[in-house]
Amino acid sequence: MHSRLVEMGGGGVSVRRLGKDRAGEIRIWRFLHNGAVTVDEMVATAAARTLGLVSGRHVLAIQDTTMVRSTGRGFGVALHPVIAVDAVEGTLLGLVDACFMVRNGGKRARRHHVGLADKESRRWLEGAESAAGLKASGAACVTVVADREGDIYEDFACRPDGVEMLVRAGQDRRLTDGSRLFAKPDALPEAGRMRLDVPAAPGRAARTAVIALRLCPVDIARPVSRRHPVDDLPEHVGLTLVEAREIDPPAGVTAAHWRLLTTHKVNDIADARRIVGFYRQRWVIEQLFRTLKTQGFDVEALRQAEDGPLEKLVAASLIAAVTVLQLVRARDGTGQRPLQDAFDADDQPVLETVSASLEGKTQRQKNPHPRGSLAFAAWVFARLGGWTGYYGKPGPVVMLRGLVRFQAIKHGWDLRNV
Repeated sequence: MHSRLVEMGGGGVSVRRLGKDRAGEIRIWRFLHNGAVTVDEMVATAAARTLGLVSGRHVLAIQDTTMVRSTGRGFGVALHPVIAVDAVEGTLLGLVDACFMVRNGGKRARRHHVGLADKESRRWLEGAESAAGLKASGAACVTVVADREGDIYEDFACRPDGVEMLVRAGQDRRLTDGSRLFAKPDALPEAGRMRLDVPAAPGRAARTAVIALRLCPVDIARPVSRRHPVDDLPEHVGLTLVEAREIDPPAGVTAAHWRLLTTHKVNDIADARRIVGFYRQRWVIEQLFRTLKTQGFDVEALRQAEDGPLEKLVAASLIAAVTVLQLVRARDGTGQRPLQDAFDADDQPVLETVSASLEGKTQRQKNPHPRGSLAFAAWVFARLGGWTGYYGKPGPVVMLRGLVRFQAIKHGWDLRNV
């Protein structure tokens, strides 16, 4: 099912296309409706492969939430995955955890009167607890990364042993000295500057931004709202604040401005730049969501019933989308990952034959990566997807298009032995 999802991902997901024929369609329907098949087991199987790749690495456990079925006003079915990314190489190692939530409203008014265990926001701490398994599997360091929605006091106060936190501040928190978090950097001198490439977005051209950095320790006071007796939270938590603010942005463009809270020690400008670099890797999970939705598997268009079939098919699509994005991230060969991290060894002879047929006479037109590597396969899929090798870098859409063509070629290859 995973290989078929990867094959079909470029044109959206449907049970009929996955099954290929009536018998195959019935098998997949039975799979999705089988009570013995669970999302937890599917995710755990994918996570087991990830755990085998983290030894000796500094791993960023990046988590975020996206809607996969919306009924309007933020209600519907949400997906919250945690992915592992190598902090140094930027390699996407795989899926760590994922959970689904049904949002039907009516909870906001009583959010101050229940403990964290009964709140949807518990997913952020549960994601950190799942990331602790990376440390237990031999990771040299684990840093959990989240955007503003993950700015939860419990993330810092209850973080698992051996896990560091890095969260973009979303709330102007009260500090123990009586001041407010967002005003703190205004009284600080610049620690230094750095240049960042800001990617293009709808209505915004790509640019290189000059970023001023400020840093200081902060002591976050326990929020007054955390008065529920079962919370048992400390009165304050010591963290480091790193502010990154763009200087002189182009006219009409909102300046980049991040306030980052972390449990890491940040002693100087080099440490601050490193923290900003870690946070920028959060972009990987945004790429994953686009691959899962508009740029690939189009899971928002699925019409399967909730509470079982929908979640199982989305979970399977998520695992396949990780495979696609692994190819995108491996295209430069920096991680030097083997083909077997995402594909079967039996695919290698086909890949080598197709690669030879795609190569030109010049060095620029040849596959520069070693055979048997994931980067070698990524080059083949990118070329099959329409990339010429000269302009830009292939993204998820190109890679998916190439995967579809490769699967057709592989099917013909297999027929030779029938």
